[in-house]
Amino acid sequence: MGRAEERRARQRGGHRAAPKSRRRSSRAAGKTGKTGKSGIRRLFTWKKILGTFFGLCLLGIGAFIALYLMVEVPNGNAAAQAAQRQSNVYKYSDGTTLARDGEVNREIVDLSKVPKDVRYTFVAAENKTFYTDAGVDLKGTARGLLNTLSGKGKQGGSTITQQYVKNYYLDQDQTVTRKLKELVIALKVDREKSKDDILAGYINTSYYGRGAYGIQAAAQAYYRVDAEKLTVQQGAYLAALLQAPSQYDWAAASETGKKLVKQRWNYVLNNMVEEGWLDKAKRDAMKFPVPKDPQGAPGLDGQKGYLVDLANRQLEQQLMEQQGISQSEAEAQVEDQGWTITLNIDKKRQAQLEKSVKAELTSKLDPKKRSVDKNIQAGAVSVDPETGKIVALYGGVDYYKHYISNATRTDYQPASTFKPVILAAALEEKAKTQDDKPITANTIYDGTSKRPVKGSAIGFAPENEDDKDYGDVTVQTAMNKSINSVFAQMGVDVGMDHVLSMADKLGMDTADLKAVPAQTLGTMGASPLQMAGVYATLDNHGRKVTPTILKSAEHNTRTVDMPDPVGDQVLTPEAADTVTSVLTGVVDDGTARKAVRDNSKRDGRPVAGKTGTSDDNKSAWFTGYTPDLVTSVGLFGEDAKTRTQTKMYGAAGLDRVNGGGFPAQIWAAYTFGVSAEDTKFDLDTDQGAAVKPTEKPTPTRAPTRPPTQEPTTEPPTTAPTTSKPPTSKPPTQTPTTKPPTTPPPSPSTTPPVEEIPEDNPTDPVDGQ
Repeated sequence: MGRAEERRARQRGGHRAAPKSRRRSSRAAGKTGKTGKSGIRRLFTWKKILGTFFGLCLLGIGAFIALYLMVEVPNGNAAAQAAQRQSNVYKYSDGTTLARDGEVNREIVDLSKVPKDVRYTFVAAENKTFYTDAGVDLKGTARGLLNTLSGKGKQGGSTITQQYVKNYYLDQDQTVTRKLKELVIALKVDREKSKDDILAGYINTSYYGRGAYGIQAAAQAYYRVDAEKLTVQQGAYLAALLQAPSQYDWAAASETGKKLVKQRWNYVLNNMVEEGWLDKAKRDAMKFPVPKDPQGAPGLDGQKGYLVDLANRQLEQQLMEQQGISQSEAEAQVEDQGWTITLNIDKKRQAQLEKSVKAELTSKLDPKKRSVDKNIQAGAVSVDPETGKIVALYGGVDYYKHYISNATRTDYQPASTFKPVILAAALEEKAKTQDDKPITANTIYDGTSKRPVKGSAIGFAPENEDDKDYGDVTVQTAMNKSINSVFAQMGVDVGMDHVLSMADKLGMDTADLKAVPAQTLGTMGASPLQMAGVYATLDNHGRKVTPTILKSAEHNTRTVDMPDPVGDQVLTPEAADTVTSVLTGVVDDGTARKAVRDNSKRDGRPVAGKTGTSDDNKSAWFTGYTPDLVTSVGLFGEDAKTRTQTKMYGAAGLDRVNGGGFPAQIWAAYTFGVSAEDTKFDLDTDQGAAVKPTEKPTPTRAPTRPPTQEPTTEPPTTAPTTSKPPTSKPPTQTPTTKPPTTPPPSPSTTPPVEEIPEDNPTDPVDGQ
């Protein structure tokens, strides 16, 4: 059949057309089956994708042009900005006013009065392309917008012009609208003003910390000179300071803060050399210019300044976490911004703490009679373990006289107050001794002084206080008497990585610590605030307590949500309660018994705690708790002029300052004046001094001599009647370096019984 005939047949509906129709139908169905893919291809062709992209770009450009035309450069001047600033109001927990802070310290100076090389320090620190850019950093601004939209991360970098616009024309709110306005105004300001005018505005409106706005106020606050007298080194410090004023303030900075600001100071000067603004030979000869101590702000005398400072820092931390902003931006949102901040500080407890420090310490110091007395600093933090609230704090003799808060400083060793952390790790990890015996309160260890630890790749043989040997003792006895050799071995048995992990979980800063045996002596830095948190977690049966001074923070535009200070279970209740049980022995039969157990005002209150005395007697501690209150007290030797650490030997006329002395006495005077009387520890444990042992002590090795009596967790109350020492606790008479081989002398020749020894003030720190 020809094609013409076939076509005519189809038109007539003939039978011959049917097969072709089916084939055509099949092909049509095949095409229909591909409709999904071909339809997507037709919808998302390269031309359409590129067209859409360019369309969006044009739309964005059009929107930006419209925004550029709509947004005007607002009126702005430093005087108006200062007038708009409002004092922050700080209140006690009961709502009564504690302090007002917010007097603006600002003085505008002409750029011509600022040395040229000092001006360059700010450009080198913040924006090396300042003199050639268009006033904006598009990449950094885009990153900032994305971070703001996603609600995470810190704002991207911005130019000096943008920062000036934010300081001078806008507010510190982190919103997309504000960031877009900042971008537009920065572009316009860069076109309308000279670079020198912008730089002058920037350095005159920035916040430098210490209540100082502008370079003139900062020069006076940090170096007691006018801006025109600043050196390049000093200018570089002020420029570096802008990144995080409170964190980088040398007078109050932690060791980490000092390290960071020095790094940034070097960065600024190196950039100046790179840009040809500073001669390399001159730069190499420059030394870091340590700022002078700050002068107190009005109304923050006594303890007020310490309380306000901690409240500000914790509020800033919340803003950083919630808004994803930088430290400097958070400070700018808090300082002089009209906040009403209510603290957890209880007026009665605060007054009692201040009274106790005066009665038990400062009234006994006489700097005119003993020069060492002027170097004694005290710090304390008191926490409600159930809520995590900081109810009282002692930062120093006076905020005006000693700017650094002794309550929050982390540059002194906590010494033997760290030993409970080692025991907590052992119990939590269900660790075993070198002889594969479980570590419990009744496990026996060798308490010989300078005994090399076993199982460590790093050699370590710590000395006990006065180089005393204790022979075989239980863990309970070792805690009571703070025997270094026992806890050094225990740390190795547990694994120092586990010990530091436990310290981190409990609230200590372990980021830069090495897992070496020497850490068992508490050779890291810690603050009374940190140690109060550690012991509060133990008191709270292992639920993490992060002490907070903030009750609420309200602003006319917002209220900041406060996180719960009590967090997750970081230690099993059994382990936490066992440590508490063991620590009751330190009070009732150990290094704190004189100041705490025998205190007439105790009235039967249950108490757990630990003393500590650091290397060369530079710090002494007592951190203790009742069921309802945890308080950490620290004494620190600090040279009154240089602020360097000093020894406390001879203070108040004593041979040395021990944790069982002034710190425990301050603790007792305070705690027994404000804590509840009818309380008890609800302990989930069958170990330790607070409960009767249910099993015999587990020896870690065969005793060097057979015991003369069944070991117990309590020491003998009379001199031994045989020549063989007990295995659980040494006799109350003076320990000797070797077990006696003959019966003790007659009463007429027996040396007098002495107090159970205090922690080692000369703990070696080898192996760090």
